[in-house]
Amino acid sequence: MFLDYFALGVLLVVLLVCFYGVIIIHDIPYDIAVKRNHPHQDAIHIAGWISLFTLHVIWPFLWIWATLYREDRGWGMANQIRQDHGRLEEMEKRLLELESRLTSLPAETQVEPTSGKGE
Repeated sequence: MFLDYFALGVLLVVLLVCFYGVIIIHDIPYDIAVKRNHPHQDAIHIAGWISLFTLHVIWPFLWIWATLYREDRGWGMANQIRQDHGRLEEMEKRLLELESRLTSLPAETQVEPTSGKGE
């Protein structure tokens, strides 16, 4: 009789651990989104609960969605765009400097532009 109650207790503990384990696992994308200050935190959280009813099909996509965004670089391209823009401004400044040097040269040292056909 004692073993029956013990087995029932173990079964209940295992079921509770599995139940809460599934809930904790499904909150991982939401926790990642909160940590990264994701702009779609609420949507990821709700979709995590919906994934419980869709047999977990969308859960891997929620993980990807949550990890794509980082507060320091956005969706991954903002930093690259800023770097390219900075390089473009630097090149424009250098071009203006070279043009000003070229126009300040005496007339006899200036070179006429050619057509590039090797005439």
